[in-house]
Amino acid sequence: MTVGTMGAGGRMNVAAASDKPHAFKRVPVSKPPFELSDLKKAVPPHCFKRSLVRSFAALFRDVIIVTVLYYLAATIIPVLPKPLTYVAWPLYWFFQGAYLMGLWVIGHECGHHGFSEYQWLDDTVGFIVHSLILTPYFGFKYSHRTHHANTNSIEYDEVWIPKRKSDKLYSEILNNPLGSFVVFVFKIVLGFPLYFVFNLYGRKYEKGITSHFYPYSPIFNDSERFQIFLTDLGVFGTLYGVYRLALIKGTEWVINFYGMPILFMSGFFILLTYLHHTHPSIPHYDSTEWDWLRGALATVDRNFGFLNHAFHDVTRTHAVHHLFPTIPHYHTFEARLAVMPILGDYYKYDDTPILEAVWRETKDCIFIEPEEVNGEKKGIYWFYK
Repeated sequence: MTVGTMGAGGRMNVAAASDKPHAFKRVPVSKPPFELSDLKKAVPPHCFKRSLVRSFAALFRDVIIVTVLYYLAATIIPVLPKPLTYVAWPLYWFFQGAYLMGLWVIGHECGHHGFSEYQWLDDTVGFIVHSLILTPYFGFKYSHRTHHANTNSIEYDEVWIPKRKSDKLYSEILNNPLGSFVVFVFKIVLGFPLYFVFNLYGRKYEKGITSHFYPYSPIFNDSERFQIFLTDLGVFGTLYGVYRLALIKGTEWVINFYGMPILFMSGFFILLTYLHHTHPSIPHYDSTEWDWLRGALATVDRNFGFLNHAFHDVTRTHAVHHLFPTIPHYHTFEARLAVMPILGDYYKYDDTPILEAVWRETKDCIFIEPEEVNGEKKGIYWFYK
């Protein structure tokens, strides 16, 4: 990976970091010549400070945009000629879903204690925001904590666990253009609910029901089970409210104004998380090779174009988020620029257009197999097709 050059004022030229010929160059797997403490020293101290004003401003920004989009849709679309509604509704669903994803990002930040200096406030805001968009706040908070603690460990990571060549469904039956298309559509449309309800794409546990909604799931420890009950109350309370609204406004109204935007939001969630953790150039490790720093560095920053704004620019700052997850989103870009010169080839940025990238990764990153050196398999795994 070619790291950007320094421009005027010492800022990194991000465009230089995305040279297409280097997009598939594998990141180094040797022990980095730097420690986490070296990276932390490079980040300006103010980046670690959480501002209530800026955090609430970001939250209110999304709330205002979502409200305005709803008002415009409710006011304009019903009076449009019928043919135009077939264009207007999808546009509304797309943009409303994008800014609902922005709200989801705020809730995610609360789960990392990156919203404020007060854990109770972070949990309160995160619980309310995520419940309203059908995300189990505490369930995700705790599984996501494990993901950050074990990133790219094939035994202990919690999400986007790659398939193995021995899984014939993926390595043989679906390993063709039609199969890739089926996998792509399935992932985008159903990945969000199936991940939270059945832990699809998540770590396999030997015992117990693995669900973000089940308090006794092995995902959680005993001290966390009551909060999972609260999570269930929040999400199912929202669903009951949606049901009552459907009785008043009608099912079609609820589908158009809430259901479809949530579906688009869930698709954006899958795109964002999948593309940050799936790329031909990044490795996975088993317990013989894995360590926290190399696992955290095996992520990819992406460019979602105009959607970067909707997603609070977390699209381009995922690598630094895995290094310092409590840094609030409004400081992560500055922190990213500060650590890039130290990371060098350990940093991966790919600005391939998103639809092209997700299709490429879906058809090329089918399964992982261990690297072989002189005929001997190592605990470092790469994607193959």
